Amino acid sequence: MMATTHAAMGAALALAAARVAPDLAAPAVLAAFCGGLFPDLDAVVGAHRRTLHHPELYSALAVPATGVAAVYPVSVTVAVAAFLGSAALHSVSDVLGGGLGLRPWIEDDHRGVYLHTQGRWARPRRWIRYDGAPEDLVLVTALTIPVSLAGGPTRWLALAGLAVSVPYALFRKPLTERYPGLFEA
Repeated sequence: MMATTHAAMGAALALAAARVAPDLAAPAVLAAFCGGLFPDLDAVVGAHRRTLHHPELYSALAVPATGVAAVYPVSVTVAVAAFLGSAALHSVSDVLGGGLGLRPWIEDDHRGVYLHTQGRWARPRRWIRYDGAPEDLVLVTALTIPVSLAGGPTRWLALAGLAVSVPYALFRKPLTERYPGLFEA
């Protein structure tokens, strides 16, 4: 999945949870948007889907953080819970995508996301065949709609994410097929 899909997924989830405390919606959605992006920074600073993708750790941290936010609902506690929950959702949901190869639609790479506690890679399920696939664009669009309709500053983040997603989805596969050297590390 595209990083923007993960960000929109976290933001939409936080928006739904923020219905309980509408005054905390903005920090929750903003933190969830950032938490959805965070794990993909490992593509820059380490091994993608391994260095900052921690399905087990983020999930384990999100549970008590959500409990603290439920008992003491202020901007900081809600933001921390939303960030961790969104990072967990990102890390867990990456297994639903394709592998890490240059052309994941070929299905020649079987690394979905690294499971640190087990010391192995979870196999990709390929429900979203590759980042930027048509189904990925449909998903990010569907997730962006409620976030953008909610208004506030997160509306513009969500719409900016969608504005990045559309050309990426349109050109990701054709450019990779035509100019593979452009994308090789």
